[in-house]
Amino acid sequence: MKKYKLIALALIAMISFNSCKKFLTTELTDAKKTNTTYYKTPADALTALVGCYNGLDLIWNNGVAMPVASEVFSDNCFGATGASDGYGYQLMDEFNKTVSPSDNSMFSGTWKGYYQAIYRCNVLLGSLDQVSWGDSTALKPKYEAEAKFIRAFCYFDMVRLWEKVPLLTEPSLANVAQSEPALTYAQIMTDLRFAANNLPSVSYSATTNGRVTKWAAESLLARAYLFYAGYYAQSAIGAETSATALAAVEDVIAHSGHGLVGDFTTLWPAASIAKDVTYAGEANQEVVFSIKYSSTGDYNGNITGNTWMVMEGVREESHYPYQYGWGACSVDPKLYHTFTSADSRQFASVIAISEENIPFSLASHNREYTGYYLKKYSPICDKTGTSIVTNFMIGQYQDYFAIRYSDVLLMAAELGSSNAATYYNLVHQRAIPGAPAAASVSKADILSERQLEFVGEGIRYWDLMRQGLATAASTIAANTTVSFLNDGATPPSAAQLQSNITTTRGFQQIPDDQITLSSGVLKQNAGW
Repeated sequence: MKKYKLIALALIAMISFNSCKKFLTTELTDAKKTNTTYYKTPADALTALVGCYNGLDLIWNNGVAMPVASEVFSDNCFGATGASDGYGYQLMDEFNKTVSPSDNSMFSGTWKGYYQAIYRCNVLLGSLDQVSWGDSTALKPKYEAEAKFIRAFCYFDMVRLWEKVPLLTEPSLANVAQSEPALTYAQIMTDLRFAANNLPSVSYSATTNGRVTKWAAESLLARAYLFYAGYYAQSAIGAETSATALAAVEDVIAHSGHGLVGDFTTLWPAASIAKDVTYAGEANQEVVFSIKYSSTGDYNGNITGNTWMVMEGVREESHYPYQYGWGACSVDPKLYHTFTSADSRQFASVIAISEENIPFSLASHNREYTGYYLKKYSPICDKTGTSIVTNFMIGQYQDYFAIRYSDVLLMAAELGSSNAATYYNLVHQRAIPGAPAAASVSKADILSERQLEFVGEGIRYWDLMRQGLATAASTIAANTTVSFLNDGATPPSAAQLQSNITTTRGFQQIPDDQITLSSGVLKQNAGW
């Protein structure tokens, strides 16, 4: 991919893999460590594996973050941002490039970040046979499994965003054409099955915080299966079927040791502070897989922080515990009022300006202001309004909980588990203590529960898409309060929004700069 200028191999030095999250340090500059002849010892392989994990830190460092974009695409949120900002987030929200024609490469940094991470994984995977493993032969399949999970994680994001993407399973410099999605999904499932089969069957508590586990691989396998089977109306991806996907998440439930925390609010730092309860922490039993972040980065190519949280902060004005940010993803009031007053997820998921008596005075600075912001990944300030991190732009250290145990329970229920009602009730009654138990649950019940459970986590849009494009487009159009849309011109009607989603088939614009760099080998998606 030399013509794409996508890849810069930079392996990340490691202090140690232990229970502490701060194991990522600086970028290696020694040229020999960017050469495949470098891999000689298990320690070399481990250093490279840490580079693969660091690739996950960086995938959203210089582009639009998947968790943020996914909320904008959905019926949960508007693009918002500042009243004087460009209209790129409105372009995403309305699936319409004419809203902001100059933003035709707004996903370019995201595209490059994914391919950088994939390149690191491919280099390591292609070099494992060069390593003299000695007494550490058991590490080889484990490292291979972890790298393949990370590669699958990246490709699953990419194939959902852009559908047809170049599929590389080795560190090639070729100008590669896009693959059909069936081939990419087949590779994703092959990688995840290998990971599930080669990572140890031990309780999550016996593993290193932040590293891939068997349980993470099985959970992501089920998630990928549900999306592919739903959107493409296919019953199998290679050897994977609804039965194998169900068996995977049932295995997680039966053997992983994961469970739900007692109070939903304690999963989220800002909500925990606002409610004055103890935060459950980043290694709590509900976290099946997370992207680890650190506040120790800098602007010299060593950023390891969560750089996308600032997008979701209250626009320009801090009110304890909510640190100011750029006001993206304003929450649709329809969503806020979908919660019952007894549902703890309403407070934990959404900053409600009026309901929380926040004296916010800069509504006019925020485009598409609704009075509601996302809370789960809100930056935090102290009681003086000062950010808790030195550099609030790159120093946010809150992890992204990519897979939670409640997702595992609800996926198992949806896949037809005989315990579907039990799994549903665990999630529902945790959110609403004292709620009556359901004797049985439908798919509609489960999907409705998922919307409320995962607000702000980048899941809702994909849950809609896997119900079929027609359902996704009509649901988003019907559930969106069109009167809040503001694209600087004439905002779309519900019918126009539905048509835009249908025309683009729900996929995003491939960055124009990447099409140019590929000399036209890459082809743009329909509607863009």
